[in-house]
Amino acid sequence: MFSRKPSPPSSWTEKKEEHHYDNNKITKESSLFFTATLKNNPRLKYTALLFFFLSSWYVINSFWFNLPTKNDNSQNQNDVKISKTTVLNNCRNGTLSVYVYDLPAEFNFGLLENCRHLNVYTDMCPHVANRGLGQPISDLGSGSGSGSTRPSWFATHQFIAEMIFHARVESHACRTRDPGRAALFYVPFYGGLHASSKFRESNLTERDALAVRLVDFLTEQPWWRRNQGRDHLLALGRTAWDFMRAPQGPDFGANSLLNLPPLKNATVLTVERQPWQGKNQRGIPYPSYFHPSTWREVVTWQERVRGSSRPNLFSFIGGPRKGLEKAAIRDELIAQCSGSNRCELLRCGSKCHDPGHVLGVMARSVFCLQAPGDSFTRRSTFDSVLAGCIPVFFSEHTAYSQYGWFLPEERGEYSVFIDEKSEASRRVEEELARIPRERVERMRERVIGLIPRLTYAHPNATDAGFDDAVDVALAALADHVHFKLSLN
Repeated sequence: MFSRKPSPPSSWTEKKEEHHYDNNKITKESSLFFTATLKNNPRLKYTALLFFFLSSWYVINSFWFNLPTKNDNSQNQNDVKISKTTVLNNCRNGTLSVYVYDLPAEFNFGLLENCRHLNVYTDMCPHVANRGLGQPISDLGSGSGSGSTRPSWFATHQFIAEMIFHARVESHACRTRDPGRAALFYVPFYGGLHASSKFRESNLTERDALAVRLVDFLTEQPWWRRNQGRDHLLALGRTAWDFMRAPQGPDFGANSLLNLPPLKNATVLTVERQPWQGKNQRGIPYPSYFHPSTWREVVTWQERVRGSSRPNLFSFIGGPRKGLEKAAIRDELIAQCSGSNRCELLRCGSKCHDPGHVLGVMARSVFCLQAPGDSFTRRSTFDSVLAGCIPVFFSEHTAYSQYGWFLPEERGEYSVFIDEKSEASRRVEEELARIPRERVERMRERVIGLIPRLTYAHPNATDAGFDDAVDVALAALADHVHFKLSLN
């Protein structure tokens, strides 16, 4: 975490001793003696001058160059750079090395040629641009606290993490082109983009065809066979539910990628894991809009949201959901927010897809309500962290059971939990208002400190100087795979 600059120590005064002799007289006599001695001994004079020069240099070096200034951000800067050093050291000593499969184009880049039809609801061509970052944002607006934008801000689609992850790993310091030296094997399959293009495909064989071909390809590779895929990983930009079609029940358009037996050995990174059956699944952050190239950009943004004025106690961004039990809490929260003068409500419409409006609401709020929607998780959780807004969860599966590699183990450090089935969920404003101000400030500082590890750095940043979401995932994967292999 990037903590505030430490406060200077309290002032103190050193008491002078009382003496019963004339100090000025002693000094004058000593000075005359010392001067006479130097005149009669040139060698001693040279030694004294050298001693004076070295002493002066020591004082200047110790107290001038290391003197903190009023606007010194050295504490934050050191925190950022120190965390990155660990990952780079792991790369250099070989404990963290990742090999990237060169897959046939049909599994990734070839899919982008039909970008207009990669999603049954929207044209994905603007979103797959810039290796998945999407279109640059020309202006976030004053409400977000950012003013004019920089090259690190993009209108990134929430279901595009697989492309950004691929772009980051390709240029990562831990990448090796020698599979014999690799600890991890990354399979860059754009499974989420393919899945969303087949949601309305009624022929299940056709819907599963590409997933089946991928597994056939992998099981033929010698590096897969060496450990039966236990050191392999996939990163998927959609929820696990889109790849785990149930044999019975309603058909929501999912394929069966994660139900295929060989993939049970691999580790699957996904923006939402299946809480009960996803033993080999690990949650990774949804991508937000900030993709910094340097640690300086991170520190600058942290300072900006740290100083943001927050007149609203809480806010909610979203719309109602019909026919979904896990989203029933939404109607309750919308009613409470709209009836309170301490809550800002942004009903989902065109403004919900405007990064400036979204971040603006959150930057003006102390707490941001994170109710489940179409599934348990929300991209809004990561937007709220980016805005320095403390997330309030109503389901264990919105974050706590999902992102263990990225979030603090102690949930109370950075979030508030109100069980959606509890009486407290009917009086959210009262519950939030009773939290002491000192605790709120500590929580907000913890949230702001989480920004780097929940952010996807710009793919062109080969050494950004901080650990981003991909760095954190690779480091955790290396430990996870090492443990798995040690069991066999």
